[in-house]
Amino acid sequence: MQLKKKLLGAGIAVALGAAGTASATTGYAPHGIGMKAKGMGGVGIAIAQDAVAAGMNPANMAWVGNRVDLGVDIFRPIRDASRTGSLNPALDGNFDANGTKLFPIPEFGLNLAIDSAMTVGVSVFGNGGMNTDYKTAIPAFGTSKAGVDLAQMFVVPNFSYKLNQDNAVGVGLNLVVQAFEASGLQNFDGAPSATPGKVTNNGHDISYGAGLRVGWTGKVAPGVTVGATYQTRTYMTEFDDYKGLFAEQGDFDIPSNYGIGVAVEATPDLTIAADFMRINYGEVDSISNTIACFVAGTCQLGANNGPGFGWKDQNIVKVGVAYKAQPNLLLRAGYVHGSAVIPSSEVLFNFLAPATVQNHLTLGGTYTLGNGDEVTFAYMHAFEESIKGSIAAALGGGTGEIKMHQDSLGVAYSWKF
Repeated sequence: MQLKKKLLGAGIAVALGAAGTASATTGYAPHGIGMKAKGMGGVGIAIAQDAVAAGMNPANMAWVGNRVDLGVDIFRPIRDASRTGSLNPALDGNFDANGTKLFPIPEFGLNLAIDSAMTVGVSVFGNGGMNTDYKTAIPAFGTSKAGVDLAQMFVVPNFSYKLNQDNAVGVGLNLVVQAFEASGLQNFDGAPSATPGKVTNNGHDISYGAGLRVGWTGKVAPGVTVGATYQTRTYMTEFDDYKGLFAEQGDFDIPSNYGIGVAVEATPDLTIAADFMRINYGEVDSISNTIACFVAGTCQLGANNGPGFGWKDQNIVKVGVAYKAQPNLLLRAGYVHGSAVIPSSEVLFNFLAPATVQNHLTLGGTYTLGNGDEVTFAYMHAFEESIKGSIAAALGGGTGEIKMHQDSLGVAYSWKF
């Protein structure tokens, strides 16, 4: 039975590895859902573009018609860490986390009209993840190559309903599977953990859960559409093989988020859109608990009050434009800004999860073929950001720094029928 579980887990982990690993752009979430959104600054709350985007606002499926979208995004994060001035110089060094650099992230969407008012469909996409693959051991963490690998895949059956010619509502059932692996953390096993043996080097563990996303879009004036969306907290089964690492015995739920958006057809050929989103990382202890109690010696890893990564809630602003350059060519561009999630006091643990980037620029476009099918491309660059902070004397002292920048390039093909 244990062998079957490990084989099943390995198979799912491979699939997940192509569905969201390392996609830390806004915290550990992607900057957009659907290739068209990704090229337009991630906007997707008030603008309907493809069938994958039900993962952002299922109400938009009322407007996209019968279609299938299939794409893949190649994601390249460059992440590094360093430590200086430690009480023990052996802890210092520059650490390269880029043992793996390229990550394919596939997406799929199907939307079908039941009648003039209702649609059903499904969206499949990598919702988020984090990967660090250090080429060497980090002396403060352990004796072997350090790193983590988190991947999340969403399968979202969805339904939309037109209330009238200007308003639509939608709901999506978020069916989620996630995989996690940690390595090179031997120094945190044993007494530092409430469950020794469940901290590191246990291979990929699999977790399952479900939640809901609801949304509305309304055409409030000629050429002006407004949208709103809310995703519930997704309650996941625990990572049993890492219950000595994550707070609450391996709990790693997916936080709720919400957003509002507006899209304006400034001219027949130019559309401008903007979204505001908030991700509530603070409601998940394994993500938001600080290191303070661990430093003070009043909590252990994996305990109910155990430390996490110390992340704060994140506010995200997205702006995008779409311009019809030719009858069969639509060009896109956009900008994304996410507030910092990692306080400087939490740098050491975030060697494993250096989600530092805040500012992104995107470019994209869609070419419509003679038969009506579409080819879409999207490019994203996230500018390098670093976070530097002091490390407590109880953990060896000194100063730690983490930094990352990112690029992604994707293509999708769409069939309309």
